[in-house]
Amino acid sequence: MTATTKISRPNDLSAFWMPFTANRQFKQTPRMLVSADGMYYKTDDNRDILDGTAGLWCCNAGHKRPKIVEAVKAQMDELDYAPAFQMGHPKAFELASRLAQLMPGDLNHVFYTNSGSESVETALKIALAYHRARGDGQRTRLIGRERGYHGVNFGGISVGGISGNRKTFGQMLGGVDHIRHTYLPEENGVTRGMPEHGAFLADDLERICALHDPSTIAAVIVEPVAGSTGVLIPPKGYLERLREICTKHGILLIFDEVITGFGRLGAPFAVDYFGVQPDLVTTAKGLTNGTIPMGAVFATDAIHDTFMTGPENMIELFHGYTYSGNPVACAAGLATLETYEEEGLYEKGKELGQYWEDAVHSLIDLPRVKDIRNLGLIGAIELEGIEGFPTKRAFSAFLKAFEKGILIRTTGDIIALSPPLIIEKSHIDQLFGTLREVLKEID
Repeated sequence: MTATTKISRPNDLSAFWMPFTANRQFKQTPRMLVSADGMYYKTDDNRDILDGTAGLWCCNAGHKRPKIVEAVKAQMDELDYAPAFQMGHPKAFELASRLAQLMPGDLNHVFYTNSGSESVETALKIALAYHRARGDGQRTRLIGRERGYHGVNFGGISVGGISGNRKTFGQMLGGVDHIRHTYLPEENGVTRGMPEHGAFLADDLERICALHDPSTIAAVIVEPVAGSTGVLIPPKGYLERLREICTKHGILLIFDEVITGFGRLGAPFAVDYFGVQPDLVTTAKGLTNGTIPMGAVFATDAIHDTFMTGPENMIELFHGYTYSGNPVACAAGLATLETYEEEGLYEKGKELGQYWEDAVHSLIDLPRVKDIRNLGLIGAIELEGIEGFPTKRAFSAFLKAFEKGILIRTTGDIIALSPPLIIEKSHIDQLFGTLREVLKEID
């Protein structure tokens, strides 16, 4: 050992700069998860924590699922890595075919990424390149939505509409605008499922078109259900109207299904649930059950085939990642899809939807609960904020919930819930029974 060797100790927390975390607060009182199985995490002090968030919206099939674990182990013994540029391996093509069969309509082509953020960047670049390939290169403008979350890269935060993710980083991408969000608390407060009022909000896209000229707009990107901003459910007819406007003006519609994909709403995708087909779909998270980083962008035949012109020896799209279609990730993805299908997890949100909805709305009588929203196996409890201390009340609930054995997620003063799809009624009872105690005890 040389004098310059750095020794790492288990109790040294200083080196890891944690993402989206109050680092100083955490490192004073760490919350360490050391193992997981099914619906539960285990802490370093040997406590069971009921997972009310599917990890981070990603472990849809629960934790340590045997088929996925075995597939990853076997793949490591067979092929750890293969280059994705000008080379391939069988599982990448097999997984893409399985995914294309799962997605409705003609969204038949899959481009691999490694995260939701990368999926968004990829979809935006494909949209711009598609119009250029068609000789419509003046379409360079991208439209997002207020309170939208599309990852953390520059394209994603530019089309995204959460101020906290944008204000620190200065200049965003140029040529970006935003339509209104879909939250109307006075008309749609404490709504069960999709709100009745608000389809007209989609017409805000017509205002943007009039302002910029629709012939300059390449794509509109929205989350079918806005997740990280606090679970904003689209009003009935909203997505259909958005599709109509995009079609009318030749604008591509991108659905960001990083959260809603792979069973979260009680259907394989929001595309199925809402019956609205976009031109591009971004996915990640549940694709591998959170086991190995992986994302995918689905494209229609029309988009894909537009690129397949010119000399056959030429690269059609100058884009990709070192780990696109990584063999271990593909093995995890195939095993994850098999797990979802064999256990009927795509339908679980539909089967348990009413029980879940009743449980979420059972908290409306508690003090400081401002609003409640739900769809599929997603729920949000919005709390009244503390004047001068935004986010403090919900974060206090998060800390107390962890002490009492449940994992919840907070965004602003909103508690967001998205449990693994293997959840049972007894788990729902435990989750909301404990959360009721928590909300009674916080200031």
